[in-house]
Order: sequence, then structure tokens, then C-alpha cells
Amino acid sequence: MSRGSLRGALQLDLLATVPVRITLLFIVLLLSMTPSWAGSLAPKLDIGLGGQCVNDPKFMRKNHMEMLKHQRDETVRQGIRGGKYSLVECVNCHASKKDNNVLGSNEHFCQGCHAYAEVKIDCFECHSSKRKVVAEAAK
Repeated sequence: MSRGSLRGALQLDLLATVPVRITLLFIVLLLSMTPSWAGSLAPKLDIGLGGQCVNDPKFMRKNHMEMLKHQRDETVRQGIRGGKYSLVECVNCHASKKDNNVLGSNEHFCQGCHAYAEVKIDCFECHSSKRKVVAEAAK
């Protein structure tokens, strides 16, 4: 390969990497702006009573279904009711103060989060979505 063709090949290689570098820089800048967007896109939820959750909120967002399934298994197989992660306690804490429910609109705690995550919520096909105190008073 002659010196001229080598120089030309190097220049072409350099030109080929400039668009790649610009694209990568754009992606990095775009990703660095994501947290400010995420806050505005996150659902606005009525968290009910709120306060101190049974576990770290980040942990619960990711693992609440596993905790509920574990509690379900203890209840069904061993008869242990009312544990730390019982669905009734979740509803009692997170039901809206307006209507004592976790379902009804995308502002309600369970429905809003599941709609945002595009995950089907089927717990309340069998279980009550109303705060226990209110559900018992209605009987």
C-alpha cells in the first residue's frame, strides 16, 4: 500500500468515526437529561395515608408482587393471615382519602402505577380494593 493510499484510508476512517462520535455524544447528552423528564412523566398518585411504608419505596416498586405472592402462599398453605406484606394492609394504607379505594382512576395508587407500567392488575378480581374499615362498615 502506498503512502498516499494509506493516508487516504486513514482520513476515511477518521471521517467514518466522527458521525459515530457525534451520535454517541448526543445519546449521552440525551440520557443525562432523562431524570428531569422522568419526574414529569411519572404518575401523580393519591398515596392515601402515606407515611412510613413496610419497606423502602424503591424496593416495593420492584418487588411488591413477590412479597404479596409470598404472603399469599403463607396464608393459603399455612393459614397465616395479616402478615407484614398482606394485601389488606397495602389497601388500608394506600387507598385514596377521597373514596377509600385503590382503583377508580389513574390517580388511585394501584391503578395509576399499573397503568403507568402497563401491567395488568388482577388482584382485585377476587380481593376488595376498598380500605377494610370502610368495606366492613358497608356490610
